[in-house]
Amino acid sequence: MKQIYYIKGMSCYGCVGTVQTALAAVANVRSVTIDLDSQQVEIESDEAIPFNQLEKALENTHYSIHTNLKEAQTYTYFVKGMSCSGCENTVREALQEVDGVTIISVNAKEKKVVVCLSKPVSFAKLSRSLEGTHYLLCKTFEQTIEPIAQTTENTSKGNGIFYCPMQCEGDKTYDKMGDCPICGMDLVEEVSAFSSDENSAEIKKLKELRFKFWGSVAFTIPIFIIAMSEMIPNNILYQLMEQKYWNWVQLMLSVPVVFYFCNIFFVRAWKSLKSLHFNMFTLIGIGAGIAWFFSVTGMIFPDWFPAQFKTHHGEVHVYFEATTVILTLVMLGQLLEASAHGKTQNAIKTLLSLAPNTATKIINGEEKEVPIGEVIKNDVLRVKPGEKIPVDGEIIQGTASIDESMITGEPLPVEKQAGDLVSAGTINGTSSFIMLATKVGAETLLSQIVDMVQKAIRSQAPIQKLADRISSYFVPIVIIISIITFILWMVFGEENAYTYALVNAIAVLIIACPCALGLATPMSVTVGIGKGAQNGILIKNAETLECMDTVDTLIIDKTGTITEGKPSLEKIISFSDYTENQLLTIIYALNKNSEHPLAKATNDYAKQNNVSAFEIEHFKAVSGKGVSGTFGQNKYYFGNDKLIADVGILLPVSINKQVKQEQQKGKTISFLVENKEIIAAVVISDPIKTTTTEALKNLQALGIEIIMLTGDNPFTAKAVADQIGLKNYKAGMLPQDKQNEVEKLQQQGKIVAMAGDGINDAPALAQANVGIAMGTGTDIAIQSAGITLVKGDLSGIVKVKKLSHSVVKNIKQNLFFAMIYNTIGVPVAAGILFPFFGILLSPMLGALAMSFSSVSVIANALRLRTVKL
Repeated sequence: MKQIYYIKGMSCYGCVGTVQTALAAVANVRSVTIDLDSQQVEIESDEAIPFNQLEKALENTHYSIHTNLKEAQTYTYFVKGMSCSGCENTVREALQEVDGVTIISVNAKEKKVVVCLSKPVSFAKLSRSLEGTHYLLCKTFEQTIEPIAQTTENTSKGNGIFYCPMQCEGDKTYDKMGDCPICGMDLVEEVSAFSSDENSAEIKKLKELRFKFWGSVAFTIPIFIIAMSEMIPNNILYQLMEQKYWNWVQLMLSVPVVFYFCNIFFVRAWKSLKSLHFNMFTLIGIGAGIAWFFSVTGMIFPDWFPAQFKTHHGEVHVYFEATTVILTLVMLGQLLEASAHGKTQNAIKTLLSLAPNTATKIINGEEKEVPIGEVIKNDVLRVKPGEKIPVDGEIIQGTASIDESMITGEPLPVEKQAGDLVSAGTINGTSSFIMLATKVGAETLLSQIVDMVQKAIRSQAPIQKLADRISSYFVPIVIIISIITFILWMVFGEENAYTYALVNAIAVLIIACPCALGLATPMSVTVGIGKGAQNGILIKNAETLECMDTVDTLIIDKTGTITEGKPSLEKIISFSDYTENQLLTIIYALNKNSEHPLAKATNDYAKQNNVSAFEIEHFKAVSGKGVSGTFGQNKYYFGNDKLIADVGILLPVSINKQVKQEQQKGKTISFLVENKEIIAAVVISDPIKTTTTEALKNLQALGIEIIMLTGDNPFTAKAVADQIGLKNYKAGMLPQDKQNEVEKLQQQGKIVAMAGDGINDAPALAQANVGIAMGTGTDIAIQSAGITLVKGDLSGIVKVKKLSHSVVKNIKQNLFFAMIYNTIGVPVAAGILFPFFGILLSPMLGALAMSFSSVSVIANALRLRTVKL
């Protein structure tokens, strides 16, 4: 039989494992299934298990079991510093902003707050919501009367929720920042409303990486100069000091790089060796570490080494420059990755800022401005002209012209009246209305968009670098060869067997130092990104550039991507003897003081044609319909068919026929009336970009399937699709619909790129394998995407596809150059030629081979500058 209960206190999959283990130990329990999102546990057993036995099983844990969800979701905390109703409002507002939190009560007298959590939220996350205030969240009442320093210390131990960006262990999360135990990558903090805090873990990590990178650069540059000067005839440095003293200078300069600025890579290498999960850090740690220790040993004990391992100055060759350069390059890569992730987080912060902080609530007929956290379902709210709508709801009084471009992506406002639904974050036009709140907090459409972007970013694991895949095989092979080399020389080395065994085993590891391998990807990517920037293509990271080469499906938004994204006057259809210039003069006179987007389109057209407007008298704007006014003896009206109906005019059949033809093409029609006669119709459209059609044909020629998804109506969608020759399209797509479509295609095995420019595109851009934002679009779209087309031109996608293919090909060539020297050099370093020719690979030749491989990689990468896009 099955029994359903609810668990209180779970916030991660570690919690799930603890609860599952405890309940599974109860007698007669056959299986325990837990869903973290719903906090539900399903217990299957041969017979009914008394509830008190289950409670007892969790006694020694931080969790409790309940028979109903409400009990499991309700938590009581205490707030230090809360003493009045004003404090209550501040605390309520701060906590209410946490996704998934609903405030049940706040009591300043008892210093108590009761919250209901619709999703797992850690105590640390709740605590951070009060940062910047005078209050502190505590788990017990006693903590509220402890000294502030002690309480802060206790709560500061709790960090946010972190996860591996490579998703090495699926959805496993961690409660503190660190490295992934599998791949060694920096753990990433869960994107939240608090990630904008200057004290967040992500911000601190970025600052730390930036400091360590520049510190490493400061010490590496002089080391590099000293080492390279050895190749210069009549070296001026050797006139100051002998080479052995300059070696000591290099050693002292390398110590801060190895033991402070870049020590994290050796820690990661050690972890990877312990877990047997080899990666790039393993190779870097072993190669750079052995090279450094070999150099130090050679300086302190030069007599241990044969003559073949010494320079013409009689000093053992040192590798401090190889060690510090590779470590600094890897640190640069870490800094770039952290910076790219920070930009992605900005999308969440910007989305969260779309909702207003306050709302105007109507209480007993009086209007009162309240924090958004105090708005609950069924509250009656007033939304004034130009304000953002605070929550999702329904208009109950008045009419409005709502800018819903945040959701639909369409530039034209939507006319609303009593009974119509409105969404949080959208912008009211020029009229006031009263609404009923139907969805608040996490239930609003804006919150759902935020949540979708969060989930998409978390689920999107970066592509595993090819260098890491090579390292997973290369590292153990090199280690094994080094060990075999040591054993063989010990057995067959005869005189000085121990010395030769040690030196040659180390030589194998030194020759495998991944200088060229470390340069292979970043050099190609750096040159490729620079090439893209020259062509108006901004690429966020290497993974995006690499993945673009495999994209086989492209989803494109309509407005702002295929089209210009703003309404413009296409033509004026005259039904009178007036010339177009005369009609435009009247229209401009009526619209010049209007802020409506359609009016802006006619005004811009009039200005382009140098039309001057006369002064209209008795001007009146009718919300959702149009405008009217008088000039001389004539009464003029300009607006939609609803305004015409109000005037009492029936559209003649001939005019109606022409209007229908334009409307079926997705155009917007406004009528100009003089007295009781329709004298003209204005056709307003969102024109298609001139480069769109050719760009789409070129993309299809590259084997990419193209699908248009738009929030616009089916008529407009079909008209645009027909015009650009696109067969696959869907209309009326909301943000979640676009994201679902991307996810569905990915489940079919497609590699999907998404191109868009609006807030409504952000979830799909984050979900796609490659997100491509128009540079002319919103900041949220740009931050959610991996690629930005500065000119907002689809032809840029053709260029980035070609660039991606060239870069990936170049990376593979570089990896070949990097590996071929290792393939040849490692056996020679092991002494394979010694029995036949008496040849050992001296460190000088090893250094030359390593340098030549790096030069080959750099020269090959620079060829990307000549690629034609």
